[in-house]
Amino acid sequence: MRRSLLALAALVLAAPAAAQELRIGMKAAVDGSDPHQSYSPNRNVQLHVYEPLVFQDPVLRPIPGLATAWRAVDDTTWEFTLREGVRFHDGTPLTPGDVIFSILRAKAATGLRTYAPQVRDVTTVEALDARTIRIRTRRPVALLPSALASIAIVSAVATGAEASEEAFNGGRAAIGTGPYRWVRFTPGASVVLDRAPTHWSAQREPWERVTFRFIPNDSARAAALLAGDVEVIDLVPPSLYGRITEDQRTRLQTETSGFNLYMSLDSHREVPLHATRMDGQPLDRNPLRDARVRRAISHAINRPALAERAMQGGAEPSNQIAPGGFIGHDRDLPPLAYDPALARRLLAEAGWAQGFAMTVHCTADRFPGDARLCQAIGQMLTAIGIKASVETLPAAVFFRRANGGANGEPEFTAPVSMFFSTSGVAAESMTSLLRTQNPGLGHGASNRGRYADPALDALLSRIEATFDDAAREALMREAARTAMASQGVVPIVWIRSAWGMQRGLRLTPRGDQYTMATGIRAAP
Repeated sequence: MRRSLLALAALVLAAPAAAQELRIGMKAAVDGSDPHQSYSPNRNVQLHVYEPLVFQDPVLRPIPGLATAWRAVDDTTWEFTLREGVRFHDGTPLTPGDVIFSILRAKAATGLRTYAPQVRDVTTVEALDARTIRIRTRRPVALLPSALASIAIVSAVATGAEASEEAFNGGRAAIGTGPYRWVRFTPGASVVLDRAPTHWSAQREPWERVTFRFIPNDSARAAALLAGDVEVIDLVPPSLYGRITEDQRTRLQTETSGFNLYMSLDSHREVPLHATRMDGQPLDRNPLRDARVRRAISHAINRPALAERAMQGGAEPSNQIAPGGFIGHDRDLPPLAYDPALARRLLAEAGWAQGFAMTVHCTADRFPGDARLCQAIGQMLTAIGIKASVETLPAAVFFRRANGGANGEPEFTAPVSMFFSTSGVAAESMTSLLRTQNPGLGHGASNRGRYADPALDALLSRIEATFDDAAREALMREAARTAMASQGVVPIVWIRSAWGMQRGLRLTPRGDQYTMATGIRAAP
């Protein structure tokens, strides 16, 4: 009896006070409230305040949001039906004018990170009536609903033509339709949101106030949870899983995310950078242009060992671009086999029986275990005859050099990087990672190896023009098989998301790793 009473007391103490305030410890700091500037931590918080026409379910598939329905009128025309009874936080009703203003504002956004690419093909947005929006595009865009999931709808009146970052951060322009309203932003410290007095959803949010505290140090974030200073924390590293699970007051929840760790290989240059013959002499050709060499590199990698040991259980072996459940995942693709003997045979067939040397570049601080994982990959490549040296860099330096530096040309031969698609659609990821570069069309934005495959390009073009959902997903699976056959990029692992929380709570995990107060409830 005494033990039962103690357990009950522990649960009561662990629950948020009166189930009214929710405090979330975030690893990354928010740096602004303008929802048309793209930055993942910002968007995590902003989705509570601003809403798009199209929402995303936990595996990022499109579902109704501020639009209850949509249809393709023809190959370049879409119509969206607006939800009735939606009001902004200042009490004004949502109108087609707000939607038109928001989409065009997002398209015109400038800066290092914007959502303009998602609506680059939009030519006009017009209101047909009080509830119908018509969007025209310059070419067929079958995935426009998924793209619009990134475009927040703001108040045209509150935002105006000249709304500054300060106006958003201070709250004057931060007027949305979401279940929470923007209250206070303390740069480097926290964002405070209050439950909106009215919201179109019939389900009232249980949290009267939500505070996002920025706690970048992993141990400090875990300590805040264990001390009861916060109710939920995000991005728990595997090294701290035990601290969360062993305490009777807290619990851990993990789920595979859409973050794919991969290696891109320079298949563009005649002679790659940071690569030599085994004796240190210059190469006379680029071995990475040969699909057999790329496949050899893939077969050299023991993905289960990396996921369990280097990543300490914080990852899952990856065999394609999109993880299970995401749009375009091919469940019939087999795992990428760890087969060093086959890898050596492939190298010999390609004329590299004596091997070659190259440097693998990685981040040292992007995610837990990145440097350790990279060192392990270097050892696996060396074991098949590719003498790999590893150079780890701070993420800021790595991405500046990987994205082209001053001359626009990537400075690495074999960088190990991480990619995430905001739409969660495999075709969008392949368009960014593997499609032949075409800046005017937005193709190949993250194609650091300058990979090019006309057959894959053709498939991706067909996907963009295929409006039947089932037929389009079938084409995406075909594209996934095409991309993996030649290993234009070498998938390594999908990162697992991990949240720590008080035992009195449950959380709906999302593939984008966002920590949504709207998905956190008291446990039954």
